[in-house]
Amino acid sequence: MVTVSTGARLHVGFQNLSLAHDRLYGGVGVGLAEPRTRISAEPADDISVAGQPVGRYATRAVERLGVSGVEIEVESSIPRHVGLGSGTQLALAVYAATALAHDRPLAIRSDAPELGRGGRSGVGVATFERGGFVVDAGHPTARFTTAPPERGEWTVPPVVARHKLPESWRFVVVVPDATPGRSGDAEDASIRSVVEDASPAVADEIAGVLTRRLLPAAAAGHLDAFGDAVERIGRLNGTWYTETQGGVFRPPAGRLVEHLDEAPVLTGIGQSSWGPAVYGVTDRTHRDEAETLARDSLDELGLDGTVYVTRPAADGFRVHE
Repeated sequence: MVTVSTGARLHVGFQNLSLAHDRLYGGVGVGLAEPRTRISAEPADDISVAGQPVGRYATRAVERLGVSGVEIEVESSIPRHVGLGSGTQLALAVYAATALAHDRPLAIRSDAPELGRGGRSGVGVATFERGGFVVDAGHPTARFTTAPPERGEWTVPPVVARHKLPESWRFVVVVPDATPGRSGDAEDASIRSVVEDASPAVADEIAGVLTRRLLPAAAAGHLDAFGDAVERIGRLNGTWYTETQGGVFRPPAGRLVEHLDEAPVLTGIGQSSWGPAVYGVTDRTHRDEAETLARDSLDELGLDGTVYVTRPAADGFRVHE
């Protein structure tokens, strides 16, 4: 039996959603140490899993690897459809565990499209591989237009920047109990409508923030500068989604963002992907105070939810034998 575990990821936003530029998407995000998905697998004559989407990913992995089958047990999982990248991490963990259980070599990046992953953002694949703060190159606009190609007919966008963030940093992630974020066909339709109308001027401003502020801050490990740049990119992304999600941030994430933005020990407040997960960053010295403020924010807004306080991921997936 082989066990594989992988951490969640935050998706700060895209570099470009306008068809006026040469490359579309271009994800910006961070791998997290927690929460984690943990998958155990052993060889079998057929596919034995409990429930979907694990069964779908196991089927694709078995087909791609050309093996007889696999028995999968999900020991823990990242919450689904809350903006923490659960789908990509689950799919790749199932794939990796299946391959290793059968002593097959891993080809994570090249096989991810066959699993239906990396069709827009490459952040989830990149953080599964090696963790860190990641920026990917996006896809050629002429090929992707308003929708990705069929499954398996794309390549995961290459990583153009990756930095290991300081171990002393702590990301505070607040997941309110709310309607799940968009996925599948609903996400495709929403992205399509956004891309058709996205302003290229927003992408131009994001490019400046990314190159002149965020990348230098990540490379140097400057927490406040990193947070300021992340927050700016998140808000700029939100202007593309205003009509689709009901504001720069979707409800109730927007209320949490504005509430947490007043906390002096947190910086870089934003919404991850479609939410409702909201994040901020602090250091270990202020960890307990930041966690208390996050829980108090849920209470004061009359929301139930979960708070995670986690290190940035220093590595990618782990194998436990």
